[in-house]
Amino acid sequence: MDFMPERKKKILILAFNKINHDARILRQIHFLKDTYQCEVICYQAPEIPGVTFRQVGQTKLTLFRKAIIALCLKLGFFIRAYWLLYDYKSLVKEYAQRRFDLILANDIETMPLACALAQEAKILFDAHEYYPRHFENKLSWRFFFMPFNQFLCKKYIPMADGMMAVAEGIAREYEKHFQVKPEVITNAPAYHEITPTRPDPNRIRIIHHGIANFSRKIESMIELMDYLDERYSLDLMLMTPTQASKKTREYIGKLKELTSNNPKVNIIEPVRSDEIVDKIQDYDIGLFLLEPITFNYAHALPNKFFEFVQARLAVAIGPSIEMEIIAQQYGCGIVSEDFSAKTLADKIAGFSAEDLYQLKLKADVAARELHSENNRKKILQIMSDLI
Repeated sequence: MDFMPERKKKILILAFNKINHDARILRQIHFLKDTYQCEVICYQAPEIPGVTFRQVGQTKLTLFRKAIIALCLKLGFFIRAYWLLYDYKSLVKEYAQRRFDLILANDIETMPLACALAQEAKILFDAHEYYPRHFENKLSWRFFFMPFNQFLCKKYIPMADGMMAVAEGIAREYEKHFQVKPEVITNAPAYHEITPTRPDPNRIRIIHHGIANFSRKIESMIELMDYLDERYSLDLMLMTPTQASKKTREYIGKLKELTSNNPKVNIIEPVRSDEIVDKIQDYDIGLFLLEPITFNYAHALPNKFFEFVQARLAVAIGPSIEMEIIAQQYGCGIVSEDFSAKTLADKIAGFSAEDLYQLKLKADVAARELHSENNRKKILQIMSDLI
């Protein structure tokens, strides 16, 4: 008797962003593509063999449309506001005859669409942030979008069959307010086989990489270099958002102006997310001073932290809750008492080249545990349990 081979389960991944620059979602796809038949709806698609991409355009927000959205948000017509912000109702019709075993929804803004498309599919929600307080430092966001995000979380999180989050503190906050218990999947990259290098006592190289966002106050890291002597240099590998606002462009101009006459600081060209670890491995210190101006910043546990570790760098940070826990656990970090540039600079200056080498050796130990393979196993287990 002939037996039909078991079909691959079908997974639909939703991401309202350009995933070429989203390492977390790219990892999801690579984790799943060999086990499942994957289709991805996103703004900009990479080429990944065996994966189907449905590229959609970002909703054009005309002045009139923005006015209607603002009115809906203030009147509490949140469902109407959602479909005006994310004009993808045509996808519901297009996918009406399609059947998936699971929908993986990235960020809260994809959850209403996921629920509209689901039919019999299970829904797995991946929370990259704590959305009810996402941009709480901005008055306009609090005025218009905080109630909207609270509504989306309250209505749609209970509809998910499973949930993931990026850090323990964020997972606990969801559990506290929404009676769910997300599985923590960190932003750790793939394991890299790298041998820690000894710092040159006369040339200590520091690197920071990430998006050039004014809320991250990158100028504080530039200021930090004023308190370190000539042995130290800082390279900033800054990514500019594709559709940078006028305010962001002005901020980038300010950073260039701040660094133009500073021989200790350089802005260098960014590389693809999968090239970062190899690019930065020749540095000595990975720097991230992030003032906790929002709940999400206070609990940040970003890609760059794990990339510093995989590159076998000493990690220099402020007392950021999630990062400090790991840095202290493995002993691979320089952690200041507060978020001032001078405090962290003084801490860094107190470490000799040999001290830094010892931190890099401890990062080597951490790198053997803090990598994506552990997360891959957890995600595949979550998928198996759901479907």
